[in-house]
Amino acid sequence: MQPVASIPSPAQGVWHLGFVPIRAYALMIIIGIVVAVWLGERRWAAKGGQPGVVIDIAVWAVPFGLVGGRVYHVVTDAQRYFGEGRDPVDALKIWEGGLGIWGAVLFGALGAYIGCRRHGISVAALGDAVAPGIALGQAIGRWGNYWNQELYGRPLDTFWALEIDPAHRPRLEDGSLDPRYADIATYHPTFLYEFLWCVGVAALVIWADRRYKLTHGRAFALYLAGYTAGRFWIEWLRIDDAHHVLGMRLNNWTALLVFIGAVAYLYWARGKTGPEQVGAAPETGPETEAGGAVAAPEDATAKPDAAPEEKDTAEAAAADEKDAEPVSGTEPDPEPEPEPVTPEPATSEPATSEPATSEAEAEKDEAPEKPKKPEDPEEPDRPKGSGEPGEPEASSESEDEPADDDEDAKAEPVKDRK
Repeated sequence: MQPVASIPSPAQGVWHLGFVPIRAYALMIIIGIVVAVWLGERRWAAKGGQPGVVIDIAVWAVPFGLVGGRVYHVVTDAQRYFGEGRDPVDALKIWEGGLGIWGAVLFGALGAYIGCRRHGISVAALGDAVAPGIALGQAIGRWGNYWNQELYGRPLDTFWALEIDPAHRPRLEDGSLDPRYADIATYHPTFLYEFLWCVGVAALVIWADRRYKLTHGRAFALYLAGYTAGRFWIEWLRIDDAHHVLGMRLNNWTALLVFIGAVAYLYWARGKTGPEQVGAAPETGPETEAGGAVAAPEDATAKPDAAPEEKDTAEAAAADEKDAEPVSGTEPDPEPEPEPVTPEPATSEPATSEPATSEAEAEKDEAPEKPKKPEDPEEPDRPKGSGEPGEPEASSESEDEPADDDEDAKAEPVKDRK
């Protein structure tokens, strides 16, 4: 049976760059993974998660998924790899095709769980973020079946039918061509059906998530329900060898059970709301004090507050030294006129001649750090109480010369005036 129009099959699915084979099947899988991670990363950031988390978790989920997909395929199609005339080593040739989506999802979820535990985030929240990306990745990966001319459906005579070469048509257990399909060249393009269906599921999940704010694993459950609903009827069209249970293919039973479980979860979680643990970076501010991670920023903010105080203290000390310079200098103070009239009232007059200084200034003035005073020897000839306010000479001379009663009497009024 040869239709007028059909979808042609590729002439080859492998190219060689020198001695390195480039397989179309592997390229489709890789592109699907990249698209899934890219879309999942964007959706995860939109949920408030840290950028790069999906990529980190993919390092765990992707290898687990590939191994799980291959294990499921080998277990459910063991007759292809084990038995008389079979080579068990072929079970390792993943590039020749054969990945079971159920094993890939199950093992991939296990790898994602390990990654989520390491990052301290919710597995359900991550599943909601990556669900549409997984659907798109499956859609792209199905084109690998096209390049390998595998997993097609029943014979079909129409313009969208897929041509299959005789070398890839169904065969008997002994490896000979099945006579039922020897003269049939076109079949249902189940890869194309699943590609379109998965794209529709991804669009549905994105729309429903925006419309109904699906959280706590509901977006992932919707993906499972949508995918299994399509996989059930697509699996029913396929004619490749498969295990049958109660007259139905094993993959149909698996799709049915997963569909029921996904719908049940959607019903059970229909009212779940509240925040999810997405591992967002803590904001620096007083509202996040309880987190403990912001302790360092608070200390950092305390240091700048202390810096202005030190600066003000230094400026005040500099100003005090500047004010004290005329007192300790060699030039006489411009306002000492009223002091020689009576010796004792002179102790109160300096309060009007100069502003009072603090005890800290007095200690600085009394310190023997400024010995540059040529008139110091004249100090003992001054009358009692005639010292200038804030003069350090009394204390400095007391260290250089033996202190007498008159000098001690002069030092006390200086402190009182200060």
